[in-house]
Amino acid sequence: MLGLKKIDIYIIRKFLGTYFYSILLLTVIIIIFDISEKIDDFIEKDAPLKAIVFQYYLNFIPYFVNMFSALFTFIAVVYFTSRMATNTEIVAILNGGVSFWRMLLPYLISGIFLTVLSFSLMNYVIPFTNRNLRAFEKLYIKNPFQQREMNMHMQLGPGTYVFMENFNSVGKIGYRFSLEKFDSTGQRMVLKIKSDMITWDSTQNHWKMTNYVLRRINARGESIYRKQENDTTFAFVPEDFMVDIENAKTMTYNQLNRFIEREEMRGSTLAREFNLEKYKRLTFPFANLVLTFIGVALSSRKVRGGIGMHLGMGIGIAFTFILLLQISSVFAIFGNLPASIALWIPNILYSIVAVILLRMAPK
Repeated sequence: MLGLKKIDIYIIRKFLGTYFYSILLLTVIIIIFDISEKIDDFIEKDAPLKAIVFQYYLNFIPYFVNMFSALFTFIAVVYFTSRMATNTEIVAILNGGVSFWRMLLPYLISGIFLTVLSFSLMNYVIPFTNRNLRAFEKLYIKNPFQQREMNMHMQLGPGTYVFMENFNSVGKIGYRFSLEKFDSTGQRMVLKIKSDMITWDSTQNHWKMTNYVLRRINARGESIYRKQENDTTFAFVPEDFMVDIENAKTMTYNQLNRFIEREEMRGSTLAREFNLEKYKRLTFPFANLVLTFIGVALSSRKVRGGIGMHLGMGIGIAFTFILLLQISSVFAIFGNLPASIALWIPNILYSIVAVILLRMAPK
């Protein structure tokens, strides 16, 4: 199989077997604790058992598996490689004529497999499971989504801008609304619409405007049209003002890209946070591969203290990696560092650490 030897298949089975067994065990424990925490909500809101099992917990598993993927990849490598080192299996492999670098091949194959698995989960599986999770939580756990956004700006298209002083997502009502349209040069306003209150009519799929004022401006002057109430349609709907970062978790990678392009065109402040989510989906899976090689380098040497010593060192390194990932995310949001650079920094730094440790590993 792909020119693999028995020792390669042995290491791959040990690696993936330890990974899936440990993460499955923790998943069961987490589900038990989650049930004990949410049992009151389930009973109070009469959540059916079928929905709890198939709509909530079955969709919860992919999210949980991916969230701890890098950490459990690292723990799995350290655990079974330490046991191999303690049992002098690695010494036997090296003495049998297999070089240390050749021994890394099954680790590379397993690491790539888990990287691809994590990427697929984050970008194409979890967005669908998150939709079911959010639908279930809205019905049986959380209160309906509410927000009151202040001073909202949006660009509908070239030269067309919308402003709202605040927007209530529950009633789908906006206050102090204005729309401005400029000519092709972007210097001269040609139309302005103002309204004290704008309300979405879900039955007719249009907006109701109170104290409506329309100004048209041209070379001959301007005309003003006023009306107490006016029904009209715009190139936006309430959902455009009810977007938060949680919405990104229900989008596939392609949908997220299209959404970011639209929000950047509109001048939305959310574009930056959604861009951060996009690069997290690219960089986080790669951590599986980086931590795989760090784990091999740390645990392939037989040391006094055995598995415990390796696990202690390994978990410390894994948590510093996760901490650095969070710090770089903060710089991407609140600093001037682009997300495309900030989120690759932990992987680049720890890739260098992995290369140094591998060169120091026993050959």
